[in-house]
Amino acid sequence: MSNLYAALRAGFPADLDRCAIEALDAPGGPLYYSWRDIERGSAMIANLLQGLELPTGADGVPPRVAVQVDKSVEALMLYLGVLRAGMVYLPLNNAYQAAEVEYFVGNAEPAVVVCSPKNFGWVSRIAFKAGAEHVYTLGEERDGTLLQRASVQSGQHEPVARNADDLAAILYTSGTTGRSKGAMLSHGNLLSNAQVLKDYWDWRDGDVLIHALPIFHVHGLFVASHGALLNGSRMLWLNRFDPRAVIAQLPRATVFMGVPTLYTRMLADPGLTREACAGMRLFISGSAPLLIDTFQQWQQRSGHTILERYGMSETAMLSSNPCKPQDGERRGGTVGKPLPGVGIRVLDDHGNPCPAGEIGHIQVRGPNVFAGYWRMPEKTKEEFTADGWFKTGDVGKFEADGYLVIVGRSKDLIISGGYNVYPAEVESFINELPGVAESAVVGVPHPDFGEAVIAVVIPTPDAALDAAEIIGRLKAGIAGFKVPRQVFIAAELPRNAMGKVQKNLLRDQNRALFS
Repeated sequence: MSNLYAALRAGFPADLDRCAIEALDAPGGPLYYSWRDIERGSAMIANLLQGLELPTGADGVPPRVAVQVDKSVEALMLYLGVLRAGMVYLPLNNAYQAAEVEYFVGNAEPAVVVCSPKNFGWVSRIAFKAGAEHVYTLGEERDGTLLQRASVQSGQHEPVARNADDLAAILYTSGTTGRSKGAMLSHGNLLSNAQVLKDYWDWRDGDVLIHALPIFHVHGLFVASHGALLNGSRMLWLNRFDPRAVIAQLPRATVFMGVPTLYTRMLADPGLTREACAGMRLFISGSAPLLIDTFQQWQQRSGHTILERYGMSETAMLSSNPCKPQDGERRGGTVGKPLPGVGIRVLDDHGNPCPAGEIGHIQVRGPNVFAGYWRMPEKTKEEFTADGWFKTGDVGKFEADGYLVIVGRSKDLIISGGYNVYPAEVESFINELPGVAESAVVGVPHPDFGEAVIAVVIPTPDAALDAAEIIGRLKAGIAGFKVPRQVFIAAELPRNAMGKVQKNLLRDQNRALFS
């Protein structure tokens, strides 16, 4: 049997009465959950879902359960209960508004929708209109109809048998170009990745994870949660990230996973010291590029070197900087080497392998790579090569010793006057300038050049930047066609919930700049 929950449960400690999760900022908390609580709570939810006797679709796909709730331990139990019941989990960002939810629910056609109590009115209207048979609520304070209905169910449940290829989850991509696509991830995709990371990241007996990420995304739901569950490791659980709260827990933990924004916010807190981090084993960063300045500052302040890795909604984790010293150094500005069992290649525009140092299109394959996009067979076919490699849409290069460097998204490539400009390359030069905290480079329409390069630059707190001076410095250091035609100084960059810069918004805001 390849049910993902059954495999995760095999990693639970023998003593199920040990503490599994400390919910540190739960309302009225902290709250303590044992491994038996996790097992029993997910069983009761699984029994509730199975008791609905939902039919399998005509396409053979199990019923979908769409979930848009605030982060809580009970929300994690809901995810595990869906897996146990052999159904398909559909996590939705709790920031999505009605039009977005309407699209996702209409596209996935879930049989069950779970939402926050405060959103029940508008979510239920959308859900029932799309054909959902049941709508439950789940609140932060362990309230809502889901737990009420589940409370009368048995705490015993045998996970439904599933094959490795059976669908476990649908994750909708961020949709920065066109409509979002639902990436179909199987039990085998997710389990293979969790098992590889358990070994490669050297998960050990006694490891304790600080879990401060959202759980509607690969990073928090799969990478962090699966890692701790499969290793039988206690989680120090924060429903919301707070830099001071995380730093306060560092002496009690060994592993932390975060997006770059979380690291920059902790660096801004004077409580981050080498003493606070003395007992930590591993800091991991992902979901957005980590600035080399953040990488270096973290080394100096904490005494630790952040491990940066690379993954996607469609693939989970693909590459990682080394964890064990014998596997090599952790190198800033790179995402390490392909994980065991994962193939990564970089090809030029003609489909030929790029030599080391040459930028090209990144393609991947492996047991972690998804089967395709939900109800988009033509799009799925477009995104895979004839020999079975997935086109990530990212561009990058291999260094001579096999470390992978991500240069950007192919859709972010700027073609100005016939020349290719890779935004990440220009950003790296801008970010080295005195007084620059970070930058974002995009292309906007231009009547003569097709596209023009522009940059939005964020100063450090004590800096007074001058746009003309930045352009002048760049002209002295990089080719003229790469130099931004305009530089804007701003207080911050637009980001999504995982900290990725939303360059599509910058392009839209400046689309008419040269018209």
